[in-house]
Amino acid sequence: MKRAWRFFTAGMFCLAFSMVLLADDGMWMPHQMKDLDLQKLGLQMDPGELYKTDGTGLMSAVVSFGGGTGEFVSKEGLLLTNHHVAFGAIQRASTKEENYIEKGFLASTLEEEIPALGYYADVLLGYEEVTSQVTKGLTPKMSPLQRAGLLEKNIKALVAKAEKGESDLRANVSTMYSGNRYYLFRYKRIKDIRLVFAPSQDIGNFGGEVDNWMWPRHTGDFSYMRAYVSKDNKGVEYSKENVPYKPKAVLKISLEGVKEGDFQFVMGYPGRTYRTYSLAAFKYDMENLKRRRDTLADQVAFFEEAGKKDKVVEIKYAGRVKGLNNGLKNYTAKLEGFEKFGILEKKAALEKELTDWINADPSRVKRYGNVVAQIESFLQGMKEKALRNESLGKVAGGASTVVGQAYTIYRAVQERQKPDLKREEEFQERNLASLKMRMEMVERGYVPEVDKSFLKRELKKMMKLPAEQMPLAVKPLLQKGSDDEVDRYVDDLYANTGIVDPAKRAKMLQMTPLQLKALKDPAIQLAQELETEMKKMRDAAKAENQRFGDLNKAYLAALLEMKNNRLAPDANSTIRFTYGTVEGYSPKDSVYLKPQTTLKGVLEKDRGVFPFRVPEKLKELAKSRDYGRYEDAVQKDITPCFLNSTNVTGGNSGSPTINAKGEQVGIIFDMTYESVIGDYLVIPELQRTVSVDIRYVLFVTDKVAGAQRLLKEMGLAE
Repeated sequence: MKRAWRFFTAGMFCLAFSMVLLADDGMWMPHQMKDLDLQKLGLQMDPGELYKTDGTGLMSAVVSFGGGTGEFVSKEGLLLTNHHVAFGAIQRASTKEENYIEKGFLASTLEEEIPALGYYADVLLGYEEVTSQVTKGLTPKMSPLQRAGLLEKNIKALVAKAEKGESDLRANVSTMYSGNRYYLFRYKRIKDIRLVFAPSQDIGNFGGEVDNWMWPRHTGDFSYMRAYVSKDNKGVEYSKENVPYKPKAVLKISLEGVKEGDFQFVMGYPGRTYRTYSLAAFKYDMENLKRRRDTLADQVAFFEEAGKKDKVVEIKYAGRVKGLNNGLKNYTAKLEGFEKFGILEKKAALEKELTDWINADPSRVKRYGNVVAQIESFLQGMKEKALRNESLGKVAGGASTVVGQAYTIYRAVQERQKPDLKREEEFQERNLASLKMRMEMVERGYVPEVDKSFLKRELKKMMKLPAEQMPLAVKPLLQKGSDDEVDRYVDDLYANTGIVDPAKRAKMLQMTPLQLKALKDPAIQLAQELETEMKKMRDAAKAENQRFGDLNKAYLAALLEMKNNRLAPDANSTIRFTYGTVEGYSPKDSVYLKPQTTLKGVLEKDRGVFPFRVPEKLKELAKSRDYGRYEDAVQKDITPCFLNSTNVTGGNSGSPTINAKGEQVGIIFDMTYESVIGDYLVIPELQRTVSVDIRYVLFVTDKVAGAQRLLKEMGLAE
């Protein structure tokens, strides 16, 4: 699972909270859990132990990986997460000679643990509502752009104040209910993360893209990482002098296993859901998904073909291809599910309920007016602009790593001339170290010749666009309609730019605008031309997004009032809690899928080649039935994966699945094909989350890898 980028931030209409169903459709914030009566539902621990402001609650054992989730499982900073969450670290450490993607990686000692470049872990310290501070100074007479500017100014000031004096403290302000609430979250940011153990792809990615988003699953989608800090417990960049972080909260692992009907809950950092979308916004997104699905399919074909010709290319683009394939299947499943399960009709019925409720009371009509119609009208006017912005974004980075780097350098140099609080967030001092690291890591994920070919391909496709959708910086080139002209232009660009040289890139990032201009670098010159149009687009987008946000704020205010505030906010990468039970499901007539799989099923899928290749060691263990304490008492076998009725989304990957006692029994890594529509509307009988059973994690760690030192560290040594 991965998060998907969106042009807007909004939400989508939720089903009413029901205490009749054990699993609801909410991803709840910590302070909302008190209203859930969790002990009545099956929780066998004190709910107060889940979140504590002193950092000792279970939620503080769960960290954000900036796109995924992980959890501390030892007092020495050992983290569990998914193989696919750790995949970037595995890929970047791999070479043709040492291909950790294929063979896996195991550090026998702390000294052998590999730096996971680009990774950081945010440990939750606490959060508070700051709505009044964020909205201070807003007046009805302000234009949308003025409102956007004031909100941005207030948020930056709150963040700066919260982070003052602490080098490793990270603060973020997140909006809930489309601007009806704002919360300030505080984290300890740990910047030195290292890879400890990742199984081979024949276990960690068993089934590959064929099984992705499907059930039954038989993959060991897990990896171990470790958090390191300075000797004075500060989150700092990698250093040999750093020591393992000692978390205040650690999850206890259970070997009791799971069975159908068990109460379970999940804590993690889900990326985005759209359950409070209006009907018009949902339709708008459906159209975007169709277009983006086709784009992803086209890109997958290109990069997979490039990888077939060269192993180095395959390794460098492995993460990108994996992400593209993941998104492609997700979008395909969503679009199929929308039609198959009548989501459009269900959305229309839910919105009618809201409009009828508004129209039933003159005071509501006065407060909320015709907000539904206003949203629809606004989105109609956005379609053409969105297509033009999409083309511009492709040229500014989406179609070329080299041009993207040039554009980032140009923007960074310009933004650095401004006072820090007036810069775009990405280029504030607090983010420059991260930006620099991302630029340094570029070499590990692209090949210039492949990058050049892809840019040529994308520009040639743009020649077919209407003139008004062509980016101005390349419009004269595109209007020539000549493949040869495009080839010459791109060849000259790559031959004469210094961007392909990492050392030159690093120097450019530190230059003044005059020094950068004096280079007369063609990629920088293109970036400058692109920025002229991009700045206009950003300024327009700020006003448009604020106008759209204001409409959604009214829409959500009405929805909250109708629901008596019993409504979970849409996911937005902040900590959330969701609960359910271990359950199978029936995806179609006369078909029932059990909630657990077995090692027998792994062997049945064996084809001898990836993605269905079973390691010989696993076959030997299955033949001898050397399962030990990891055997499931009911199945009389090892159980690799199981289902529950919690609801998650991209960003939850790596989240712990926890039993009624508060002990970890699994690691979330996926949803079923039928439940990906839950990002927009939850259908309880179909909503299922897939976890790797923690006993399979330990079985592989112990019996396959022989990593007993990790078991000992987790307090599980026999």
